[in-house]
Amino acid sequence: MIENPIDLLVIIGPTATGKTTLAAHLAIKLNGEIISADSRQVYRGMDLGTGKDLADYTVDGIAVPYHLIDLVDAGEKYNVFQYQADFLNAYTAIREKGKLPILCGGSGMYIEAVLKGYRLIDVPKNETLRAELEIFDLPQLASKLAEMKPLHNKSDADNKERAIRAIEIATFYASHPATNSVFPTINSLIVGIELDRQTVKNRITERLKQRLRQGMIDEVQALLHKGVPTEVLVYYGLEYKFIAQYLANEFSYNTMVEKLNVAIHQFSKRQMTWFRKMEREGFTIHWIEGNAPMEKKINGVIEIL
Repeated sequence: MIENPIDLLVIIGPTATGKTTLAAHLAIKLNGEIISADSRQVYRGMDLGTGKDLADYTVDGIAVPYHLIDLVDAGEKYNVFQYQADFLNAYTAIREKGKLPILCGGSGMYIEAVLKGYRLIDVPKNETLRAELEIFDLPQLASKLAEMKPLHNKSDADNKERAIRAIEIATFYASHPATNSVFPTINSLIVGIELDRQTVKNRITERLKQRLRQGMIDEVQALLHKGVPTEVLVYYGLEYKFIAQYLANEFSYNTMVEKLNVAIHQFSKRQMTWFRKMEREGFTIHWIEGNAPMEKKINGVIEIL
């Protein structure tokens, strides 16, 4: 049991480990509300591909309030600076109601922005720098980004647009090392859901098949019909990237499914790598067995509290 009452319960883990379901059950037990920590669930119209699974927020007929889902339209840009501000608004509102905020998700950058209290500012566009960087190809941009060692996800080097933006942000911070942003000190408890690799692989593959049956391709097609460009969907990565490329006739359906399945597995491994990095940096993560019955997982978390 921890010494002091916590201000924030954090539920993390790689994709397909049942984070939302556990968080919802804990919210019922602990009089809490959930704050999503998913960098793509902020977009409206991106439901199946991001795994919103809104039904998971209802437990035994009781709807658990959730926050930071469906904030902006697909196609708009949203970043960690906006997320931090939106998190603070949700966190403050939940605390003022006398409830426990429960941060739940797998986007490492967003989670650390909260737990470390990064002093973030909204970095403006630098058109001059962008023009200078446009002449470089993606490997060259990725190399420049690595040399600068900014705060970024590996996905920042997925394409030229993301790499240029990451360099733009790093360049800005190099010349503006301090900001006036204020972030409160939050006493948090981090719980991680852990499953063996084969179980995670099986869950990812089965979930992908299910979402394809539920109409995930139709979802991407609808986004394209609404005017969201293919390159933006590719920017969003994973399901949106590969399905958009399939719809653009870049490869066959079977090839798309195979490539997407592999990419999600790789993404899951990167998530665990990020969480292990957090531990090396001093975060204490209380890992619980993901295959345990729900009641055992709930009691395990409560015992730590």
